[in-house]
Order: sequence, then structure tokens, then C-alpha cells
Amino acid sequence: MIVAEHLVKTFTKITKKEDGIKNGIKNGIGTGKGTRKTEIRAVDDISLTVGDGEIVGILGPNGAGKTTLLRMMSKLMKPTEGTVRIREGGEEISDDLEVKRHIGYLSNNTKLYGRLSPRELLQMLGTVYGMEEGKTGERIGKISAMLSMDSFLDNRIEKLSTGQTQRASIARCLIHDPQVYIFDEPTLGLDILSSAAIIDFMKGEKERGKTVLYSTHYMEEAEYLCDRIVMIHQGRIISEGTPDALKAENGKGSLRDVFTELIRKEGMQDEH
Repeated sequence: MIVAEHLVKTFTKITKKEDGIKNGIKNGIGTGKGTRKTEIRAVDDISLTVGDGEIVGILGPNGAGKTTLLRMMSKLMKPTEGTVRIREGGEEISDDLEVKRHIGYLSNNTKLYGRLSPRELLQMLGTVYGMEEGKTGERIGKISAMLSMDSFLDNRIEKLSTGQTQRASIARCLIHDPQVYIFDEPTLGLDILSSAAIIDFMKGEKERGKTVLYSTHYMEEAEYLCDRIVMIHQGRIISEGTPDALKAENGKGSLRDVFTELIRKEGMQDEH
């Protein structure tokens, strides 16, 4: 289980006073003459709990704060306010390094060592995590079977297809068998077979009692896969519930229609 309480992330936007032209976003850096400093809340007081054996999807338009939220929950970005902790086996863990040890985090721009094969990459990471060589080999075999990687496990990563590379990226997150998975658009741009392998993986990990939190732009995927949906807009949670509950509450037949309606309403409120 992962618990986030009152997460806030504030950035500082620097603009020229005379014409308002965007001059960049910096964190904690002052301005010179002729500039204006504006505080922007990319994430605005979000609290979220994802339980063991639960898949929760984060949905929102571009710029809603999804990636910032996931990076804070994975301890890769320090929040301006709020806390993140893991609960496992009756133990509560809040230390940043220890929380990271319990999380497998995947970003859609993860870079891998192209000259290594997936097997070599996983062996190296097993050493980093202090795993015994025999256990690392056994774990690699299980991961390869789980993600259908046997046919390219020993090929250089730079020679792999997009879908194969994404599966290698996910394998990287699995080698230490974390309790919590945080995935940022894991199926973005993938073919149907590669997407299906990743979706099947997430379903399998849910059955093993793992915690899965991920963002996606694919509404049908979220509706099929998720136990619960959290919709965010401008850094805030605007709706939360099971796919069926969200559809019933909003009188819509699909999650896509729910999403469109909620964002439209938020836009109308912002105009007033």
C-alpha cells in the first residue's frame, strides 16, 4: 500500500513584465529587473491511498499534473508540501531511500543502456540491489516469461523494437520484486500485442497482491483494467471512483464521455 497525504508541488514561472513573454520555469530562483515571478501549483493538495491488490488509474489532460504527482509518489521529486509513505506487512516506511526500494517506477522517457542486452541490464541491476547471483538469474527467467521476452532477452537493447524496449524497461522495474508499481503511460505508442503483454502483466501483479498506480490517456484501457479511477485537472482531484460508479454518477455510457464532461465543466468554472 502507498499513501500520499496533502501533496503540493509549486514551481516559479518567470515572465517579462513588459510583454508577458514566457522566460522559463525555475524552482527557487529569483528574478532580475523587468521580470515578474508567479507561483504555479502543478499539484494542489492531493491525498491518495492505493491498496494492496489494487490498480488505480490517473487520468487527466496534458498539463494536469499527472507526471509531477507520480514522480513525487515515487520519491524522485521532493514535494513542496505533503508526505508519501509505504505500508507493508504492518510496517510503515517513510524514509525516502527505503520507500524507493519498495517501488518500481517507469517513465515513458526512461533511457536504457543500448549496448547491453536486457539480460545483462537485469544482471547489473540485481547486483545494485544486492541480490545473490543465483536468485538474480531465477528472477530474470520469471520476468522474461511473464513479459514474453525470451526471443530478445540476449539481443542488444539498441536493436530492439519500441514494444520490446518498453518491456525491457518494465523488466528493469521488476528485478527487485517491489510491492508498489508506479507507471507513467506504460503503453503509450505501443502496438496492440506489446500493450496487451503489459496490461496482462499489471493484471497478474494485482492478483499477486501488488499495488499498481499508473497514468494513461487511453480511456478504454483504464476502464478495462482499473479498480478505481482518479481524474485530475489543474493539479487537483476533480472526481474519483470505480469506472462503473463514475459512469452512473455522471449519466454516461463510457469513461471517455465522463472524462470529457468533467473537463468541460471544470473549464466553464474556470471562466467564471
